[in-house]
Amino acid sequence: MFRAFRDAVEAAVADALSAMDLPTDDLGVEEPPDDVDAVLASSVAFRLAGVVGAPPPQIAGDVADEIDPSGYDYLGGVSAQGPYVNFHPSEDYYADTLDAGQDSEWGRLEDTGDSVVVEHTSANPTGPIHVGRARNPILGDAVARVLDFAGNDVERHYYVNDAGRQVAVFAWAYERFDEADLPDPERDRADYDLVRYYRKGNQFLESADEAAAERAEAEIESIMQGLEAGDDEAFERVGRVVDGCLSGMRQSLERLPAEFDAFVKESSFMRDGSADDLVQRLKDSEYAVYEEDAWQLDLSAFGFEKKLVFLRSDGTSLYTTRDLAHHEWKFENFDRAVTVLGEDHKLQAEQLRTALEILGNDTDQLRSTFYSWVNLPEGGMSTREGTGVDLDDLLDEAISRARDEVESRLDSRSRDDDLDEDDVDRIAEQVGIGAVRYDIVSKQPTKGITFEWEQALDFEAQSAPYVQYVHARCCGILDEAESQGIAVPGADEIDPDVLDSEYERALLRKIARFPAVIEESAEDLEPHVVATFTREFAELFNAFYRECPVLSADDPETQRARIALVEASRHTVANALGVLGVAAPESM
Repeated sequence: MFRAFRDAVEAAVADALSAMDLPTDDLGVEEPPDDVDAVLASSVAFRLAGVVGAPPPQIAGDVADEIDPSGYDYLGGVSAQGPYVNFHPSEDYYADTLDAGQDSEWGRLEDTGDSVVVEHTSANPTGPIHVGRARNPILGDAVARVLDFAGNDVERHYYVNDAGRQVAVFAWAYERFDEADLPDPERDRADYDLVRYYRKGNQFLESADEAAAERAEAEIESIMQGLEAGDDEAFERVGRVVDGCLSGMRQSLERLPAEFDAFVKESSFMRDGSADDLVQRLKDSEYAVYEEDAWQLDLSAFGFEKKLVFLRSDGTSLYTTRDLAHHEWKFENFDRAVTVLGEDHKLQAEQLRTALEILGNDTDQLRSTFYSWVNLPEGGMSTREGTGVDLDDLLDEAISRARDEVESRLDSRSRDDDLDEDDVDRIAEQVGIGAVRYDIVSKQPTKGITFEWEQALDFEAQSAPYVQYVHARCCGILDEAESQGIAVPGADEIDPDVLDSEYERALLRKIARFPAVIEESAEDLEPHVVATFTREFAELFNAFYRECPVLSADDPETQRARIALVEASRHTVANALGVLGVAAPESM
């Protein structure tokens, strides 16, 4: 509805300007300031002041007078307010919004026909995921969900670094040290078990005498050379630790939840020859130079001071080389490729894009979104010496704190409650993990985050529990209606005109906006736009709930219409939370 209304407004402004013989290159259609009572407004009068030679308020009045609302779908009224031309929806707009909101898939956009691969997380498989990197799977999963809900055919990929020095050290250490040489694992899971070998190996390399270190480095180098040569034994040695570690890391990610359609191994582009082919093509380019015992791309013509190394003197390729082959594979198999990266990878990403263009690729297919780090406040969580805070620690703490909050709220209700221990466990997990996800995804990705427990788990503030409670409240109203024998009415049983209070109209206007929010979020790769929508929606629903009785409405027509409005609200908030990867509890 909102998109159709926006189209109608743009057409109305363009037609009015044409009739006034004024330029239509910039219509100025936008969401109005908070003090302007309209769904959309046009600020075109500012632009035209110099053309017409009149003050903006006069021009706005003339444009408004030129528009006949009856000629445009969903346009109910036009008015001028200062320099703005304001546009108000018709009764059909509210009625059709209420009807459309009864669909459980409300907000999902039509299929685009585009296939999109979203690569995210891709943390080195050398140990449990650290909380500082938690933003990648949370943001990446939300980006994938938004793109899917916007009508794209989405695949979620994890790019596995199984061919570099780190995994060679890992494989060597796994074979070199015994269980007796290691501390007890912090959790009974493969990644916590295996990371002990990786840490022990690095400690040995840092502290060993020169002769022992040289022997170790020779063994590590032989593994790397074996990988480069396509030696099956070398891949098996590395695969034992990489696959084992990934199996544990996946369990952490599934808790978020962040699931993947494919784990694409870096080594696959070495084994199929595509990395070798790419190296030769780079050597043949006009930008290739051999300097400092390495083949490099001189990208100074593109504004880069630093050269891009793509082949070492010993003939081994680099992560970037194989990632170039990886991206060409993406271009061959998908219409679009999206990568979620930490801000420290911005330069590499820009160099990679330039190298892809040198290789003849259309990089319009490629988009990257960057994020800053997640920090914990001083004293916010205990930190194990030498290991930092793992994602599992954060999630466990979140669930524990959420359970305390849920139990405290239940105790304060001073009445019997239908929730048993299993319900409390379920709600604690939904609220706790939801609080972590929501607090992280709700911020602009480029801004650093200090995670604050009190804010994230505040049921009264603009947090995940605050929004989740709206969904639970909707479910509670609808369940109570069902227990009284009152079903959600069909479209032919509703008179939407009775929903005429400012609270009901404001809620309907927000529901109508939801598909456009999905569109904007997907276009800009910014899930926090959806999070902002959910907070604003929760405020409007709570105002409606306070001011507009549903089951105790004054007359049956109003009761039926408000029940339908609650159903539309439930679908809207459930789908918005779903896009963010946050659970929508039915009771809290």
